[in-house]
Amino acid sequence: MKFTELAKSLKEGGPAAVYLVEGEEAYFRDHAVHALRAACGITQTVLNDVRFEGENVKTDLARFVNGLFTFPFMDEKRFVRVYGFFPTEKEWERFLKPYADSPCPSTVLAIVNAEKKPNAADLKRKKGVTFVDCSRESEETLARWLYGVMKKSGLAVDADAAALAVRYCARDAARMKRETEKLSALLGEGGRVTRAVIEEYVAKDAEYKIYELTQAASQKNFSRFSEILADMTGKGYDENAALASLTGHYRTLCEVTELAGSDAEAAKTLGIKPFAVQRNRETAQRLGKARVREIYRRLYGLSCGARSGLYSKSGALSAAIAEIFFG
Repeated sequence: MKFTELAKSLKEGGPAAVYLVEGEEAYFRDHAVHALRAACGITQTVLNDVRFEGENVKTDLARFVNGLFTFPFMDEKRFVRVYGFFPTEKEWERFLKPYADSPCPSTVLAIVNAEKKPNAADLKRKKGVTFVDCSRESEETLARWLYGVMKKSGLAVDADAAALAVRYCARDAARMKRETEKLSALLGEGGRVTRAVIEEYVAKDAEYKIYELTQAASQKNFSRFSEILADMTGKGYDENAALASLTGHYRTLCEVTELAGSDAEAAKTLGIKPFAVQRNRETAQRLGKARVREIYRRLYGLSCGARSGLYSKSGALSAAIAEIFFG
């Protein structure tokens, strides 16, 4: 199940015996663990809320599994969590599968991993293991989630404002939660979150600023481009990084013009969304295939020269800007 579905699952059926909480989004992992712990109703934390590290557990798996049958003291449940635990297939079959088949009814075991390791057993496909997917969600899913978080904080939210906040925060759930707390304090109970509020109070992530910068370049909006670049460099953004971002943008424009097939097929090849392919193809068509290729060739040469010391980074970026807008 997705992290966003965990609360409903716990409310309807209570905690399962064994969980795998896995994914790169640390905020979701932490809050999944918090939700499981709360569902256990633990009051005696010292005795019934136990944490292990995976490396220590693997030194004696038999002892660890036997310990899962320890009864809770003055609580109905005992919560055991293991961080960074990657048993092999052999270790799963010998020690953990028997437990998953017949777990201790008063123990909730949560295995918490940021990612799956290549040689480890695929725990999310194992019978008896409830998988909580804490991977990075799409913008649409996060916008719906953030909308709910803001509503629970007593804020009235415009749907497009939630979507903009997701982009400004570069899909970082922890940062979105912090920004919600800030807006709640600023606006008060019942305050309305609009696009204007997001634009005024939520700082744009560097990733979103880069998106704005490359879009201004594609649209040949020199005034807007200069404003964004000045803001970024004034806050410490490196000129080489700006040049690399521009080079990568025009490389993508070249790639989408060279790839045949539908937007969905090209998106799969490039690892981006179909909508992004569509937008980039429209941009490339407007600029002209030959012009896009020439800009990319020139920017790539400037980027290589700046990294090798042939050009200064400010000189290379200035030359790139001249090529984009006046070449």
